[in-house]
Amino acid sequence: MIKNSFMSIMSQEENRGSVEFQIARFTNKIRSLTSHLELHRKDYLSQRGLRKILGKRQRLLSYLAKKDRVRYKELINQLDIRESKTR
Repeated sequence: MIKNSFMSIMSQEENRGSVEFQIARFTNKIRSLTSHLELHRKDYLSQRGLRKILGKRQRLLSYLAKKDRVRYKELINQLDIRESKTR
């Protein structure tokens, strides 16, 4: 299910600059880096890259949540990610 929703977002080639596309792309990278780090626990450069990507995705998610709450809810349900904590 996750792959299908991700592929539907990724197939929107004309919309690569959209927030949804960028978040989906970051989510894909996060999942691949997480699986890499399960095998290579001491790969500190990959850990740093993962933290940077997580921060970028978090900033985009908070932007989307402020701008359009409905699109935000749909996206986190499609990508099966947790809702961000509000301060």
